[in-house]
Amino acid sequence: TKYKKMKKLKVPFIQGLDDLDMSTVSLMMETKAQREYIDVVDWKEFPYKPIVAFDIIRSEKSLYIRYFVKGLSLKAVFDKDDSDVHLDSCVEFFMQRCGDEEYMNFEFNCIGACDAARRISRDQKTSLTAAEYKSIRRYSSLEENTFEEKKGIYEWELLVSIPFEVMGLSPTHLPEKIKGNFYKCADDTEYPHFVSWNPIDLPHPNFHCPKFFGDIYF
Repeated sequence: TKYKKMKKLKVPFIQGLDDLDMSTVSLMMETKAQREYIDVVDWKEFPYKPIVAFDIIRSEKSLYIRYFVKGLSLKAVFDKDDSDVHLDSCVEFFMQRCGDEEYMNFEFNCIGACDAARRISRDQKTSLTAAEYKSIRRYSSLEENTFEEKKGIYEWELLVSIPFEVMGLSPTHLPEKIKGNFYKCADDTEYPHFVSWNPIDLPHPNFHCPKFFGDIYF
């Protein structure tokens, strides 16, 4: 199939979000954010596609992403940062500054545990520091405790706030745009899936592919 054109989105700005609690931010985002859908099944051997949307907005200092998921199975066995959250019910944001070789991955399971790093490739990475992890605010519609896989249909939301400084961006001099992609996966569940916002033209599941990132404008 012919490769589809890169998607792009524009991130709206709202002043003062960083001073609000996350539940208030979540309410504001419902009407003020840009809404997009993670709905591209890139690999036909993994056909399952849950319903996934995300809202995106920014403050002076941070990028806010609110994910909505509805689909089969729910799993969260990890509750510590820097763990294999992609094996759980997981949502992800990858980004790269234009012109950089390095990129970053931010992966969150449904209860908000995060795996994030600066990367040259899937295998070469430098994980975030404990302070950087702590600076990423998260707010899940689920309880914080871990649980084994639950069968059936579930819906959940996760709002995350990632400081621009953690992404290597200056809050006072944001670039016109960055590159990025948004994903939904759950590798170690009854219905493993790998769904993306911008399509990926590779033979096997791999989200670590900056050449398939779309454009995110500020």
